[in-house]
Amino acid sequence: MKYISKTVWLLSLVSLFTDMASEMLYPIMPMYLQSIGFSILLIGILEGIAEAMAGLSKGYFGKLSDHTGKRVPFVQVGYTLSALSKPMMALFIYPLWIFFARTIDRLGKGIRTGARDAILSDEATPSTKGKIFGFHRSMDTLGAVLGPSLALWYLYCYPNAYQSLFYIAFIPGCIAILATFLLKDKNRKVAPVKKRIPFFSFLSYWKTSPAHYKKLMVGLLAFTLFNSSDIFLLLKAKQSGISDSMVIFLYIFYNLVYALASYPLGIIADKIGLKKMFVSGLLIFALVYFCMGLSNNFYVIGGIFLLYGIYAAATEGISKAWISNITAKKDTATAIGTYAGFQSICTMIASSVAGFTWYQFGANVTFYITGGATVLITLYFIFLVPHLEPVD
Repeated sequence: MKYISKTVWLLSLVSLFTDMASEMLYPIMPMYLQSIGFSILLIGILEGIAEAMAGLSKGYFGKLSDHTGKRVPFVQVGYTLSALSKPMMALFIYPLWIFFARTIDRLGKGIRTGARDAILSDEATPSTKGKIFGFHRSMDTLGAVLGPSLALWYLYCYPNAYQSLFYIAFIPGCIAILATFLLKDKNRKVAPVKKRIPFFSFLSYWKTSPAHYKKLMVGLLAFTLFNSSDIFLLLKAKQSGISDSMVIFLYIFYNLVYALASYPLGIIADKIGLKKMFVSGLLIFALVYFCMGLSNNFYVIGGIFLLYGIYAAATEGISKAWISNITAKKDTATAIGTYAGFQSICTMIASSVAGFTWYQFGANVTFYITGGATVLITLYFIFLVPHLEPVD
């Protein structure tokens, strides 16, 4: 823990409270949306559009953060928007309003992510990136344990009272906002911004980025094309005959595994290499999706969610650490943001296609296709993406 600075602790606590608010709602979101008339297909489109907004804004605001030399203001505004979106979801149930509120939430994520990850990268050395990003991911995901746990208790006391949870979720969101004001920007020498930065200007980084960055991006984005929203895993568990409360419990269990495994796996990744850890995570992901398509047994599904937590711990923070290690420090937010911008388009396609495939051919076909595609993508990472030394 000697590598964990005050700034990393603060960012991690901010993420914990924000994720507590968001994940309090995430496992009940599919049930809530279905209760107000959303179909599976419409849920897929909603998640796709929301993630597209998050990703595209990550690219723009990541580049803007690099150009201005500012990090903290982006973090503050981003977390504020996400907190405000929670009560908005409960005010009205009209589809367009739900789309708007969900988009505000994801826009907040887009504004803060590049700047936040750049701060984390600045607080680490190339040999401790896995540890720093892993610790942050552990704390972030701890919020995803506490939030659904509170939701599970609340729904046990007040069954089907979904809307009230959206107002309750505003409380930890406010705590996160207050904590961001304890952060301070480091003095960074940057050229003054003399002209307005276009929204899609971050795409120019793709043209000038090194070849190894592009190879890594191709693999990450190909995986994203088949990695649809976690909501589909929750819906499959629900379809298997599991009660709403047990679906939320499974989600809590998954996040607990994710939180407990992220920091240790980050430490291991620094020792064995980020590539090896990421590839291991992909193989676990493929196994999860094949098994999810084969079984409706509660205990098997419980084991699947355990593996899914290990997969997430082995890939989410690791991928950002990998990107930050192979790009120049002055371009960290832009590099991560550019990836997120392209990723958003792939995520929108993935969730929309998953919703359509499920609607037309059933859940099992959706999971088999994802599992098979992931195996092929894993081979790409093994044979075509090199393990490279960190860039200063």
